[in-house]
Amino acid sequence: MRPRPWNRKGVETIIAALLLVVIVVVMSVIIFTWSTGVFGSILPPPANGREVLALEYAAYNPANNNVTLYLRNTGSANVNLVGYYIQDLNGNTCAKTSGWSKGPYLPGQLVSAAMGMPYPPSTYCAWSGTPFTFQPGNTYTVTVTTSHNNQFAFTIQR
Repeated sequence: MRPRPWNRKGVETIIAALLLVVIVVVMSVIIFTWSTGVFGSILPPPANGREVLALEYAAYNPANNNVTLYLRNTGSANVNLVGYYIQDLNGNTCAKTSGWSKGPYLPGQLVSAAMGMPYPPSTYCAWSGTPFTFQPGNTYTVTVTTSHNNQFAFTIQR
């Protein structure tokens, strides 16, 4: 008996269907990329600009337990700081959410923002947890809040 030759028509149909799916996916990606580029250049930028702060340096004043952050506004909008939180590694927090404001900081401007945390017991901060002081070698997280309710967190070390 002689073996029957393969019927290649079934294999060709499967390969054609797979190629069609690949072509559709590739074309969809190309159209999506093109359309977002076109629409991105047509749509106007946000009217307010964007708030972005970068920490350049932190200085401590042990005489009154304060820290001064030197921040650069690298965004495209003016930034007004309205509050801050200072947290130690144990989760204890000093929060100053009213009666403190700095700014406006213009785009590109390097400014200093002094943050008071008088020695406990003090009512200057709203304390969550145990009041603390800055200790050499310890790490702290400082979060500043802007007038647009954006928060920027920085890790500093004493």
